[in-house]
Amino acid sequence: MREYTVWPGSPYPLGAQWDGKGVNFAIFTDDASKVELCLYDKSGRRQQACLEFTEYTNETWHMYIPGLKPGQLYAYRVHGPYDPQNGQRYNPAKLLLDPYARAIAGDIQWHDALFGYTVGSPDQDLSRDARDSARYLPKCVVIDPNFNWEGDTQLKIPFYQTIIYEMHVKGFTMQHPGVPEALRGTYAGLCQPAVIDYLKSLGITAIELMPVHQFVSDRHLIDKGLTNYWGYNSIGFFAPHAGYASRGVYGEQVNEFKEMVKALHSAGIEVILDVVYNHTGEGNHMGPTLSFRGIDNDSYYRLMEDKRFYMDYTGTGNTLNMVSPNVPQLIMDSLRYWIEEMHIDGFRFDLASALARELHDVDRLGSFFDIIRQDPVISRVKLIAEPWDLGEGGYQVGGFPTGWAEWNGKYRDVARDYWRGADSTLAEFASRFTGSSDLYSANGRRPTASINFITAHDGFTLNDLVSYNDKHNEANGEDNRDGESHNRSWNCGEEGPTENQEINRLRAQMKRNFLATLLLSQGVPMLLAGDEISNTQNGNNNAYCQDNEISWLDWGNVDEDLLQFARKVIRIRNEHPVFRQRRWFEGRPLRGGETRDIGWFTPDGNEMTDEAWGEGFAKSLMVYLNGGAIRSPDPQGNPITDCSYLLLFNAHYEPLEFTFPPQSWGNRWRVMLDTAADMEQNGEVCGAGCSITLQGRSMMLVEHVN
Repeated sequence: MREYTVWPGSPYPLGAQWDGKGVNFAIFTDDASKVELCLYDKSGRRQQACLEFTEYTNETWHMYIPGLKPGQLYAYRVHGPYDPQNGQRYNPAKLLLDPYARAIAGDIQWHDALFGYTVGSPDQDLSRDARDSARYLPKCVVIDPNFNWEGDTQLKIPFYQTIIYEMHVKGFTMQHPGVPEALRGTYAGLCQPAVIDYLKSLGITAIELMPVHQFVSDRHLIDKGLTNYWGYNSIGFFAPHAGYASRGVYGEQVNEFKEMVKALHSAGIEVILDVVYNHTGEGNHMGPTLSFRGIDNDSYYRLMEDKRFYMDYTGTGNTLNMVSPNVPQLIMDSLRYWIEEMHIDGFRFDLASALARELHDVDRLGSFFDIIRQDPVISRVKLIAEPWDLGEGGYQVGGFPTGWAEWNGKYRDVARDYWRGADSTLAEFASRFTGSSDLYSANGRRPTASINFITAHDGFTLNDLVSYNDKHNEANGEDNRDGESHNRSWNCGEEGPTENQEINRLRAQMKRNFLATLLLSQGVPMLLAGDEISNTQNGNNNAYCQDNEISWLDWGNVDEDLLQFARKVIRIRNEHPVFRQRRWFEGRPLRGGETRDIGWFTPDGNEMTDEAWGEGFAKSLMVYLNGGAIRSPDPQGNPITDCSYLLLFNAHYEPLEFTFPPQSWGNRWRVMLDTAADMEQNGEVCGAGCSITLQGRSMMLVEHVN
């Protein structure tokens, strides 16, 4: 054992902070009787010292060790009562990760010693296990925070100009031919020229990365030869996941992540993180003791009235305790760290309703939202909620406060139902297409509160949405019981891949319908990575545990036609502000004129009536967007004008004749986009009152020709 000089240090900031001369360590725990800092060599197996904290200030233990340098591995042992029935699970035999660790080296090696109780004991978690877990736990790393950003800052692209591209760090590049093999599946792989050139050519403005906080793979998955591929099992809210690093895990992962962000920013692409602050990877009362549970169980977790058990609004076994002041502090500190030190542009909060729960009910104006709104750093980046959790009253689409955007699950459901021909009203489809004012306008929010999506990581890919009626999750090892069973999908006549060319033609058309609907809707579109190239998961709609070809994007089978179509529609959206308006349509005559900012028509060219809106089986309509009536000015206050457009929708299975509106709405129209035709066949010019045939299950975009 080495000897170290120890100074009192400071209780803030929490975590391990290197100042160029030494390292300050600070850890919160309320009821512990003793806390020890354990230092390890580079292998993580040989303990160099075990130093007892002697300083305790405001529930924080702290010390400073002069001469300690970046790269030092460390962890904690926390002493106190082991009394699960009263919510206390201290066990100094269990080495613990620092909740504020900036980097974590290595992976968990699953062993019974990682559990605070004796696995297999008839007393279950009421028993106490005395085996040392140190050799099986990864270690925290002291990092050097210095990095040359070369002037990089957040891009601050307005929401109304944003197109989000949801991707997985590893899966996007694991089979990418333009990425060197050694860099595939890593942060460095995502900033290779071939990847950045592709993203720029696609036209998206932001990538939303699935979880990159350090996470753990559940023991039951490892035992089955699977893994927690998606990463929704965080154990370190400050540490970039070491498994995505190409150059090392002793702090190198931090710099590699920063280099990725800097490269994407230089290409004009924002980086949004999918963050999981609602639970941790320690599971329920029968889970392992890795960090929070052994540091201060009843402060970090929501417990039942019988404090042996955990409240579970997340489906993972535990829920972080937003009532405890230390948990909101942890989350705020983490968010500010990723903004200020890692230059992240925004966050998507997984199961965000769980964060709003003050006691049991969801309080949409709870303390969590108040704290964020008042924070001068966090409140100025993009904040996106997944507005539901698994608890009672947890479905809160439209219920989040000003300053938040939401994954609009109702948009997804209505768009899927419309194009598969399910019974639904045109009125709801029209509302979703125009930004969902029924959900967001009442509390002063704008169309950009709606994050529109057809598919996401959780569920079918776009290709599978039109190729499968049923999920096919057998590879997950749960007898196909996992995953959503009501997918609102349609296989177009045959389950899975087929050689029937008519079915394949229809599937291609349906994919174009979905992409065009998504990208031409008001609100903020989110595209799932790979949908634009017809990526498939072979019908698996819950590939959370598949770190293999099922989940990795298949760059060897790119659907070039669909890719070109996606690029064209994204370009149209980016070039024409009429499709990305900042204010709600008013639907009334403009001052001094007769034309409105929006108009709705039946296929015969007549304006929609209340009766027409109420027809439950109607599947066709026409919408007029007035480019001369955009009500939001540019940042300098100048009026914004654009071309005017008609969008024709026909979800019937057979062709339908559409008649253009009277001349007061426009006298000459040019076809810009037809999902039933090849792109080179577009360009037909029509006059007011003329008719055009729209094929079954297709849509068309026509531009007014001045």
